Amino acid sequence: MKANEATVYGVTKVAQLFPSIRKIKNRSLREKVAAVWSEAITTGCGGKGWTFSELRAIKFTLLAGDINMTFVEHLNSCVRQCIAIADVLKKSFRCSIPIQRDYLIAGALLADVGKPLEYDKDSSGNVIQGKFGQQVRHPFSGVALAYKHGIPGEVLHIESIIFHHADFVDFDIAKVLGKRAAKK
Repeated sequence: MKANEATVYGVTKVAQLFPSIRKIKNRSLREKVAAVWSEAITTGCGGKGWTFSELRAIKFTLLAGDINMTFVEHLNSCVRQCIAIADVLKKSFRCSIPIQRDYLIAGALLADVGKPLEYDKDSSGNVIQGKFGQQVRHPFSGVALAYKHGIPGEVLHIESIIFHHADFVDFDIAKVLGKRAAKK
């Protein structure tokens, strides 16, 4: 069944893709994160919406060649890395590092929420950067969508030190793996 604008996915449904949403303790923030994802899923793919199966099949990036990591796996990896980094920093510095855990998790979950809007499918069913995505890349469309749903500014700006590094750990590894796959 195709997603459409009438479909609303709540926390339970979004958690099927992104289980870490359950780690957000603030109920209101957790529900807002789910609402942002719901809209991205149901209005993405050039307005046709994505199924969960389609989202699970999208490669993590269109920029690294053929790699064995999906978009959903990458986002879950980044969230887990952010949580682990925050835990290590707390233990290592033995002082009060101002990391608001709910904001960190919500921000990591929303950092790529614009990709379902940026991506579309061509006539052969291949995932491509759609017309909208060529005009407005996912960091911008994602922030706009999150703002629309009342996500706090601190969360909108989370693509800073911790998330940035977690995101590029996956991306840099993906580039290497993509080059290896291209040589075969």
